[in-house]
Amino acid sequence: MAKYRVIVDRVACLGCGAAPAACPEIFELGDDNGKNRVVAKYSVQTTNDISIGEIPEELYECAKSGADVCPVGAIRIEKIE
Repeated sequence: MAKYRVIVDRVACLGCGAAPAACPEIFELGDDNGKNRVVAKYSVQTTNDISIGEIPEELYECAKSGADVCPVGAIRIEKIE
């Protein structure tokens, strides 16, 4: 089964909450700086600048909906080969 990497640019992020509202299974606003990040369950790395997570294929559509609603395009999703 395919896996996907979710990358949140926390510098570009406005902290508007659109992605967490669209896909709370993967995204949340961090209590560290108020910016979007990948939830702990799927997180691989989180700093003030970036949040990276790896998700199973069945959550791809949810993650994509979160990325699509981000008004500044701060979320990328890549298939892990």
